[in-house]
Amino acid sequence: MAALDGTAGAQNSPGSTALDASLRAAVERKDVPGVVALVTDRERVLYQGAFGVADVETERPLTSDALFRIASMTKPVTSLALMQLVEQGRIGLDDPGEKYLPKLAGLQVFESFDAASGAYVLRPASRPATVRHFLTHTSGLAYPFTSTIWRDFEPRPGENYPFGPPLLFDPGERWMYSTSTDAVGELVEVVSGQKLEDYFRQHIFAPLKMDDTSYNVPEAKGPRLVAQQQRGGTRMDGDVELQKPQPGLTIAAPIGGGGLVSTADDYGRFVRMLLNGGTLDGVRVLKAETVALMGQNHIGAITVPALKSALPRSADFTFIADGRDKWGLGFLITADQEPGKRSPGSLSWGGINNTYFWIDPARGIAGVIMMQYLPFADARALATYDTFERGAYRLVNGER
Repeated sequence: MAALDGTAGAQNSPGSTALDASLRAAVERKDVPGVVALVTDRERVLYQGAFGVADVETERPLTSDALFRIASMTKPVTSLALMQLVEQGRIGLDDPGEKYLPKLAGLQVFESFDAASGAYVLRPASRPATVRHFLTHTSGLAYPFTSTIWRDFEPRPGENYPFGPPLLFDPGERWMYSTSTDAVGELVEVVSGQKLEDYFRQHIFAPLKMDDTSYNVPEAKGPRLVAQQQRGGTRMDGDVELQKPQPGLTIAAPIGGGGLVSTADDYGRFVRMLLNGGTLDGVRVLKAETVALMGQNHIGAITVPALKSALPRSADFTFIADGRDKWGLGFLITADQEPGKRSPGSLSWGGINNTYFWIDPARGIAGVIMMQYLPFADARALATYDTFERGAYRLVNGER
C-alpha cells in the first residue's frame, strides 16, 4: 500500500499527530483504501491529512488536493443557491413548485402498491408540493435505494410521470430522502435563467475561491480525480475494488441532487463560509439571517428516520438518530449530544461515495472527510468518520 503518510495543515501538535495516526491506521487495516480529511474553525484550517491510495489497482497515492465525486454533498450547494434567490425575493419558500415548474402540477400519490404483482392505485395529492417541501425532503418523492416501491415501480403503458414515480405520501406528511433537490436545482435554473454549473460558478464558487469544484472536470485535472470504487461481493461486503467502467469527466445534464466534483479544501471553504454566517475572506454570498434560517428545523413535529436501504449501493442509514434528528433547508440537524462529538444543532450530510461533512456552529468548527467507494454508509467508512470526528474535537479542546 503506497503513501500512508499524512500532511497536517496545523503544527505537529498532539491533536494533529493523533488524527494522523488514527486515519493512517484505518488505511493500514484496509478499512478504507484512502481518505482525505480537514478540520476548520471560523478563521482557518486547523488540520488536513491525506492517507492511502486514490486507486486500489494502481496504488496511486492519495494527495490532499485530490478531486472527489461528492454526489449528494452537491445538495447543500444547490439549496444555498436557491436561498440566494429567496433572499432576492425572486421565489418564496411557501410557493407551490408548480408555479415555476409546470410539470410539478397534478402530482399523484400511491394509494396502494402490491409488492408481489407491482399493481398500484393512485390518487391526486391533497396539496401541491412547495419550495420548502423540496428543500426538506418532505415532498413525497424518494429514491430507488430509499424506497422499495420506487425501486420496483413500473408504469403502465401510456402513463407518463414527468418527475419520477408517483409520490409516496402527500407533501408535508413525512420525511423521505429523495430526488427533491433535483427539483430545487431546476427551480434555480428557471428562476435565475442560468444553467446550474454557470450559476454555481458565478454566485458561489468564484466568490468563495472554490476553484476545483465543478460538474465537469477539465482534462488537465483528470489525473487528480480519485477512482470510483466499491466493495466487492454480492452484498458489497468484500474488499474494495475498482468499478468498471469508470465514469467520464463530463456530465451531460447536471442536476441539483448530485454530480459535483470537489476537494476537501474547497468544501472546507464552503463550510467555513457557513460557520461565518454566509461570508468568507470578506466576500458575502448569503445574509447571516438566511444562513441561520437554513439551520433551523423546517419539518416541525416530523422526524428523520434511519432508513433501510433498498439497494446494495447503500447500507442502512445508521448515522441518523432515528426519529430524533430534524431537517433544515438543505441539512440534517443533529438532535443529541454524544460525548466527544458534535453539538446539538449541528448541520451535516454526505455523498453516496462516502464523503461527509458536519458544521458545528455552537463550537465554531466544521469537518470534511472524503473517501470514494460504495456502498454509502459502509460500516468501516462510518467508523473512520467517527474516529475522525472524535479526533477533531480532541484537537480543538486544546490538544493542538
